[in-house]
Amino acid sequence: MSLQQVAQEPSLQDFDLEAWLWGDLSARARQTLQTLLEASLQTELTERLGYAPYERDPQVHADYRNGCYERRLDTQFGPIAGLRVPRSRQGGFSYRALERYRRRAPWVDDLVEKMFLAGVSTRRVGAIMESLLEASVSASAVSRVASRLDEQVRSWHTRPLADEYQYLILDGVRLRMKAAQGTKKRLVLCVYGITFDGRREMLDFQFAAGESEREWVALLEDLRRRGLRGERVELAVTDGAQGLLNALQFVFPRIPLQRCWAHKLRNVTNCLKMAQRKPCLEQARSIYQASSRREAIRRFRAWKERWEPQAPKAVACVEKDLDSLLRFFSQPCAHWKKIRTTNAIERQFREVRRRTNPMTCFAHQQSADRILYAIFQHSNQRWAKSLLKEFTHNS
Repeated sequence: MSLQQVAQEPSLQDFDLEAWLWGDLSARARQTLQTLLEASLQTELTERLGYAPYERDPQVHADYRNGCYERRLDTQFGPIAGLRVPRSRQGGFSYRALERYRRRAPWVDDLVEKMFLAGVSTRRVGAIMESLLEASVSASAVSRVASRLDEQVRSWHTRPLADEYQYLILDGVRLRMKAAQGTKKRLVLCVYGITFDGRREMLDFQFAAGESEREWVALLEDLRRRGLRGERVELAVTDGAQGLLNALQFVFPRIPLQRCWAHKLRNVTNCLKMAQRKPCLEQARSIYQASSRREAIRRFRAWKERWEPQAPKAVACVEKDLDSLLRFFSQPCAHWKKIRTTNAIERQFREVRRRTNPMTCFAHQQSADRILYAIFQHSNQRWAKSLLKEFTHNS
């Protein structure tokens, strides 16, 4: 053989051994699975009819085989394009090994559900499944798979709660939803808790017409019936909405209330001229950054003395709620950053918006319920493995 011929021969180094090996394994696994499924289906039909193939006796047997039809089945090894499913003359037989009308193996549906729970949008799930398994999964198919969550959602909304929370953070988020008059925004009231050992948990959420006292009372009373007595809660953090404050005083009158500094400073901003905002807010932030409640009061007085002549409404906005703004100082200093604002629950709301904005709006409340459950439950599972270091004994 000449040197030129050797040079033209395909090089072993150019051969993608890894791709060939795994591709071959997937093909063999698909073929094996198809063989096992087809044999299992034939066995089930034989058990139903009571006789083996080619043993038909119309006087003894009321039903008999009627050939096969082919079905595509998406599996974890890729699609089986021509799965032969045996049928009988009478039809209507449901196989244990393959549900009627099933186009995806249970493992594939489980993967779709887990991706949905992890926060992947319904359209993105289809694209990912097409890339991974060559599986054809439409957005509507993902929604049908997600409908299996409905029972889990109901169980989550009614699960018993332990009275083990040190802090509660309460706020609401708005979602776009279809209505008879067009797209409307619906409010979702949410309650978030932190336990004494630093475990975070979204306790529950509820769709509401608004942030009225009645709506919040309904949610809080439901939590209390399920076990959240509030006897160990040391602080409830709120945005300052009067309906929520009234509801907390009604349902949990012994829980001290902490007003959110982030919301308060937004209100202060609205009372200031543009040129005043930066210096005034910087000094106002120094109040909650103090090393003690006494120091915070001293800083407030200094802030008031400087800004009251120029922005009396801004000063009055803080002064009227000063006690509830400084209540977090009664707790361990390691916890202060976590409980002086509602930022912890607001971060979850940002995740909700990231997940729901591509959807434009929800078709109905049930679909929104599933999405919120998926997001919050995914966070709860992640938080269960990652305790806040500020709350551990070694911190």
